[in-house]
Amino acid sequence: MSEQTFNQWQAWGLAIRPRTLPAAAAGVLMGGALAWRDGFFRLDATLACLFAALLLQIGSNLANDVFDFERGTDTPERLGPTRVTQAGLLTSSQVKFGMAVVFVLSALMGLYLIWLGGWVILAIGIAAIISAIAYTGGPFPLGYYGLGDVFVFIFFGLASVAGTYYVQAGDVSSAAWWMTLPPGLIITAILVVNNLRDFENDRKAGKHTLAVMFGEQFAKAEYLTCIFAAYLILPVAAWFGLIPWLSLIAWASLPIAFRAARTVFTQKGRPLNAALAGTGQAAFMFSLLFWVGLALQR
Repeated sequence: MSEQTFNQWQAWGLAIRPRTLPAAAAGVLMGGALAWRDGFFRLDATLACLFAALLLQIGSNLANDVFDFERGTDTPERLGPTRVTQAGLLTSSQVKFGMAVVFVLSALMGLYLIWLGGWVILAIGIAAIISAIAYTGGPFPLGYYGLGDVFVFIFFGLASVAGTYYVQAGDVSSAAWWMTLPPGLIITAILVVNNLRDFENDRKAGKHTLAVMFGEQFAKAEYLTCIFAAYLILPVAAWFGLIPWLSLIAWASLPIAFRAARTVFTQKGRPLNAALAGTGQAAFMFSLLFWVGLALQR
């Protein structure tokens, strides 16, 4: 392999942002866990949901990379991980082509899920792809008008958990609806950290995130609310008999969330990258440990 080819692979590795992928898996794990508890679990369906979710996340990452650059938001002063288009590691056309390939692959994966779940899954899939592109691209980029938080919650919480459960059970239980909330809230908190880190850069570029619109203290309060509510939902759902009390073993991920929250409230700028990664780890471990709790109960 030539050095140029190796560098190209490295650039694509940066572009897909592998550290974001565990968070994308959290909702699928949650939905799969509940389907398993209720006797509907299908490994093929869960894996298809997982691959589709990961591909959608990668496609969204590529879209953000190129469209933020084209809008002038990504500059050399950016504090986050390297964006390959801005850094000149890949051209805009290369990243857009890669984005298209990834979304086509996710759509092909979605065909199997549509066969399992019908038109509901088709609607979710189309909406997910459009939203992934429209987050920073198109005539009305959602992330530039304070709507990113809402759409992240919808697709990483409601659609991911309920959709994974639905393709296996053919319906969505009350427990599954309740448990759409924790992954959605924790992953929304990831976006909040991202917006806090990029506060100054976004403000200068005219990107109106909620942090820019309402200030850094609001964003910190939003982060704490998302994390607190996500963990509080477990005992509430257990109290109503929707999930077993042993599922509270998911609280074992609290130290990860606490470290991330401490960074959010004590640091600014580039150090918030650690909180970004930590919050993503908390989302993944929350769902994984939830499944462990269900297994122990069973």
